[in-house]
Amino acid sequence: SALFSQPRLPLDSWQQLNQALLASGCTIQELNSVRRQLDAVKVGGLAQLAAPASVISLILSDVVGNDLAAIGSGPTVATVETPADALEILERYHVGELLETATSACDPSRRSGQAVTQTIQTTLKQLPTTALPTNIIDNIIVGSIRQAAKAAVTVAQTIGFHTSLLTTQLEGEAREVGKFVAAIAKDAPLNSAIILGGETTVTLRGDGKGGRNLETALSAAISLAGWRNRVIISFATDGDDGSSGTAGAIITGNTMKHQQTAQQHLNNNDSFTYFAALDASETTSHLIQTGPTGTNVNDLLIILHYAGVKG
Repeated sequence: SALFSQPRLPLDSWQQLNQALLASGCTIQELNSVRRQLDAVKVGGLAQLAAPASVISLILSDVVGNDLAAIGSGPTVATVETPADALEILERYHVGELLETATSACDPSRRSGQAVTQTIQTTLKQLPTTALPTNIIDNIIVGSIRQAAKAAVTVAQTIGFHTSLLTTQLEGEAREVGKFVAAIAKDAPLNSAIILGGETTVTLRGDGKGGRNLETALSAAISLAGWRNRVIISFATDGDDGSSGTAGAIITGNTMKHQQTAQQHLNNNDSFTYFAALDASETTSHLIQTGPTGTNVNDLLIILHYAGVKG
């Protein structure tokens, strides 16, 4: 949505508002609700501009759960959000006071917080309140994590695995998800493939290099240590996992060599460095390097329990 925008505010006012919202303690959903109302093409704005012409929107979803209003901020999607909702959020979190404080403390030459607040309130109050005519809009999701996960299921079945799609709405802290999928891998039936899709988050605790998929994989490697014939693959469909320059990683029960070292890297959000060092010292490769794929439909996670070689 950052690449398709028509702000209703001057740039300096927009910047000041964003800073105040971030400092206000409002949720990310509330922050985005205010910003969408102050953009002429978001939450149905593009369809309003096109009316009375009919609109067909072909949507590639990068949002877990495929909430149409959240994908690109829904330029052709009717929403229950109103300008009054945005005003209520601004009042509840005293954003006007924060604007005044931030402006006087940081840069007296910028517009006063009171002036910015007045501009925002006037803009919101002047917005049309007529509902978007939904009969002229057809929103079609042409790609999402569900399609990617189903494709993974098909490939795994072709190889010979008994395959199941567990969820396409996987969310949560990456390192906790890593423990979760490792537990699933331990109980997975022999010759099974379990597919999950979604997108985790990472709480930064250190200054290392990594991404949500690499952190999930490293956490899983620690939990899965010593378990034979299991593989966990976690990767970003766009080929770009955080700051790592990789798509993700493949781990097994043999990936973790020294628990203390692995845990230190995990605690420092430094999963890339751990896997890169491992790959440099072994003939096997853990990092997945695809380069940019040009398509982002969240992340895929694959759990395999395969039959080992007898001997």
